Formats: sequence, C-alpha cells, structure tokens
Amino acid sequence: METWIVFTLLAVVMQSVRTAGQKQLARAMTAQATTLVRFLFGLPFAVAYFLILHRLQGQPLALPDSIFLLPASLAAVSQILATVCLVKALTLRNFAVGTALAKTEAIMTAIIGAWFFAAPLNLMAYVAVLLGVGGVLVASNWRARWSELYDNHAVLYGLGAGLGFAMASLWIREASLALDMPRLLSASLVLLYMVALQASLCLAWVLWREAAQLRLLASNFKAGVFIGFTSVAGSVGWFTAMSLQEAALVKTLGQVEFVVTLLITYLYFGERISLREYLGIALVALSVFLLIAFV
Repeated sequence: METWIVFTLLAVVMQSVRTAGQKQLARAMTAQATTLVRFLFGLPFAVAYFLILHRLQGQPLALPDSIFLLPASLAAVSQILATVCLVKALTLRNFAVGTALAKTEAIMTAIIGAWFFAAPLNLMAYVAVLLGVGGVLVASNWRARWSELYDNHAVLYGLGAGLGFAMASLWIREASLALDMPRLLSASLVLLYMVALQASLCLAWVLWREAAQLRLLASNFKAGVFIGFTSVAGSVGWFTAMSLQEAALVKTLGQVEFVVTLLITYLYFGERISLREYLGIALVALSVFLLIAFV
C-alpha cells in the first residue's frame, strides 16, 4: 500500500474521532470558541511532532521564505473561513442544500488544481473523483428540492465551504512542495505554521468578541487536550498525504470517512442501512478501487 493512502486513512479515522469530541464540546461553547480549542490545544502536539521529526531527519532547517509563507498563510485563513461557512450552512433552514454543496470539495479541488495549480489528473482519476462525490451525495440521503437551490444563503455557504476547503488543500500542497526537505518534515512544518497562525487568529477573535468563553476552556481542559491531539493527528495524515499525492485524489480517498460513519451506526448503534446508503457505499468503494488500481 502506498504511503499517501496510509496517511489518508489515518486522517479519516482521526477526523471522525475529533468530530465526535467537538460535537460534545460544542454543546457548552460557541462555534468560534470550539474552533479555538482545536487549534490552541493542538499547537503543543504540532510543535512536538515537528521537533521529533526534525531531530530524526538530522538536517539543518532553512528559514521559510515568501514562496512558502504565502500559500501556507492563505491555506490557514481559507480553512478557517471554510469552517465558518460550513457551520453557518448547518444553521439554515435549508441546511441540506448547503452541506450537500460543501461535499463537492473533491470536484472543486480537481478542477481548480488543473486550471490554476498545474495539477491535472488523468481520465481515470477524474472518474474516481466524480464517483466518490456522487457516492457521498447519494448516501447522505439529500432530499432537498431543486427549487431550494434558489436559497442564496444555503448556496453561498455550501459552495463557500467546499471552495474554502478545496483551496486550503491545494495551498497546503503548494507550501509543502516549496520547502527543500523530506516530505514528512515539510508537511510537519506546514502544519506547525498553520496551527500557530490559526490559533493566534481564533484567540484574537474570541478575546475581542467572546472573552467569557475563555473560562470554559479551562473547565473543559481534558476534552480540549483530546480534541487537540486528534485534530493534529488527523492533520498530520492530511498534510502528509497531500504532500505526497495530488490533493484531489487525497480528498477523494478521504470520502471513505462517510462509509466508516455509516458502518459504525450499523455495527455499534444497530441502525439499519438503507438501499440508498448501500448504493452510496458501493460508489465510494468503486472510486477507491479505481484510485488504488489505476491512478
């Protein structure tokens, strides 16, 4: 199995665990404060991971220049804005429209990557991307009517989330490739820089608008550590995979997260899987097979 596939699957597992933890914490804190927890508590783990890798690599570390800093900074801001758009989409009456459009992230990554980042894919890769996204949309049981697409807010936030995550993925890969060092180490440096910047931006926002939320951070310290660790572990998987392979292919393989979630609901919670969900799982599985076998 190729290295990028292993790291992508690691990211899928860790992201699923982190999301579960964040949902619990979000009941007691605002969305902005919950987002801050992810980065603030994740920063020490990002520092430790980078220092361990740097020591193991045993090579001098050159100071990053603008070729690295610009895409890394854009990726950090884009990721925050995409998260805000996704949260906003979930609060709307027609949230199904917004969240479904957000799941087109892999398609956006493929198209934008080919047009603006010199990262074209072969025909089989495009087929895999379309099958993966289609499978997730089918399995998500989206029942929104086409007339609801005229809800400008739902469309705006949904496409904003998908576009933001797509751009972040492409800029992460660009920043990592700009560094003249082994891919594991370059991915860890991109992660460290982005988490530090995101923690600073989110902390500044909370201090400015929601200072009272800081007391809740201390009272939820254990949950914060758990979310911080799983968040960084997931990001290690995503960042490393996207440093080794085109971002669109990594995001397509990452669609298996939805399949894992469905299987957990069946095996652990005893809920039945519908025929439509089985069809979605089959499409995602086919896209993964095409990625592994032919790309």
